[in-house]
Amino acid sequence: MRGTALKNSDGSSEESDVKLKPPVSSEEGMEGSRPRRGSPARVSTVPIAVTPEGFWCCPSPAALHKSLKNPHHHHAGGGGNKQAPQHHKTPSAPPSKAPSVQTAPSVTDEPPAPADEPRHQDQAAAEAPAPAGGQQEPQHKICVGFGRPETSDLTVMLYGKEGIAVRMGVHREVLCQSSAFFASRLAGGHGPPAPCVEIHDCDDAEIYVETVGLMYCDEAKHRLLKQSVPRVLRIMKVAEVLGFHGCVKSCLEYLEAVPWVGEEEDNVVASIRHLQSKNYGVSPLLRRISSENLNSPGDTLANIMEMVLTSTDDRGRREMKALVLNLLKDSSHCTDGSSDICSETLYSSCRGCLDRLHRLFTEASEEDYSVNVTRRITLETDNLLWLVEILVTQRICDGFVVMWSSQTELAELHPKLPAASRYTVSCITARLFVGIGRGEMLPSKNTRLSLLQVWLQPLIDDYSWLQCSCRSFDRKLVEDGIGQTILTLPLEDQRSMLLSWFGRFLKLGDNCPNLQRAFEVWWRRTFVRPYVNEAEAGNVLSSDRSSS
Repeated sequence: MRGTALKNSDGSSEESDVKLKPPVSSEEGMEGSRPRRGSPARVSTVPIAVTPEGFWCCPSPAALHKSLKNPHHHHAGGGGNKQAPQHHKTPSAPPSKAPSVQTAPSVTDEPPAPADEPRHQDQAAAEAPAPAGGQQEPQHKICVGFGRPETSDLTVMLYGKEGIAVRMGVHREVLCQSSAFFASRLAGGHGPPAPCVEIHDCDDAEIYVETVGLMYCDEAKHRLLKQSVPRVLRIMKVAEVLGFHGCVKSCLEYLEAVPWVGEEEDNVVASIRHLQSKNYGVSPLLRRISSENLNSPGDTLANIMEMVLTSTDDRGRREMKALVLNLLKDSSHCTDGSSDICSETLYSSCRGCLDRLHRLFTEASEEDYSVNVTRRITLETDNLLWLVEILVTQRICDGFVVMWSSQTELAELHPKLPAASRYTVSCITARLFVGIGRGEMLPSKNTRLSLLQVWLQPLIDDYSWLQCSCRSFDRKLVEDGIGQTILTLPLEDQRSMLLSWFGRFLKLGDNCPNLQRAFEVWWRRTFVRPYVNEAEAGNVLSSDRSSS
């Protein structure tokens, strides 16, 4: 690096001729860090990053942790540090008030200290609370140094996890102007100013170093460009602890401008909610997820439903139906009263579709109806099927079964229409039978009986069309649903329904639902179990007679 003009905290400039050593690999670094017998201990470098503005960035956690993984690594050949020569161009730093970075952070057994530093200096330093119980300070495996001790007038020591110690040569005036924490710790007393500030149990030493570096920047927000949202949240957390209010505001401005992806939104909201009472101006961020002037959720949902139901483009309507269905399915577990709003909106849409379908059936029952009526009938039945799926996901479909079973006028118009125009309506009946068979809806006994009496015959009339023309039709599933629905009725109602089906199946064959399994269950209930009960009763009487 060429000599660069650097500004100290007092505004004076100095020329720096410091050269950065090229970074070395983890294995090479550890080889150099192990002393050999009969030779002095070698010092291995840890890569650091220096921004063009001149302030430092902490080594990545990977660089630090690699040195922790193999503390007893020995070179196989026992030679010295065989580092290949590398040539890196480091851009010259423009004038800045940041302290220059020393040759490279060092990895040593003990934190580096100037040779001429008096021993009593540690006692005069403004130390953080010592570990509880009077335990001895653990030996630090890695010590990373930043700054130039000869130009700084303050040392900040960070003691982090896994035995990492970070030593920073900084300027008292810069830190006191930017940080309320350092201003309080370094407040002038009766004695000489403390030459060192120690921070123990540091959870995020890397971010502490970067945050202190930001104290040397006039515009911290611009230094956050291209940073990730999680990292900025970490910086903001440390800045708040240090009382670095300018950095906190810069982080908030950054978060207000960038998009939040995936889980970042929850993390941002959780990190800034407690700042509402501290005059940081977090309202612009919270407006992204909430508003006082929003329309009621019911009106918004009704508008969305209306746009989907009246769409004229098949592909767009199909994709938006799938989107809304999945979103409502994900929100079906909410307990904030939104399910009641959803129920009212959905049933209002169902009534609108049924009214339009009734008018279309009336129009199609006339001799000179247009072909467009058939397409509109198909559209309305598709809309009703979509609404039924939503009601099932919301567990509120019982009311629709009541509505559908009461459509006697629609069922009377059904045989007057050509099968090609009406068969899609039977898809709704089939879906309700499947839902009852699966237990997805729990209508009353009278509603189930009414559903069978009103819509089973139209379903049988359209059965051949459903098998040939409806791609989503599952014959086995529908037949099982019809049979299960019949078997939930009283035995005498089962008899009338299944005997009626028996006669139709003998005439229509495959063009009629096959309810043999339900017929077998009804048969056992009617003819087998009574005789078993009588036999058991006879055995009880004979045993009583023998005992007497």
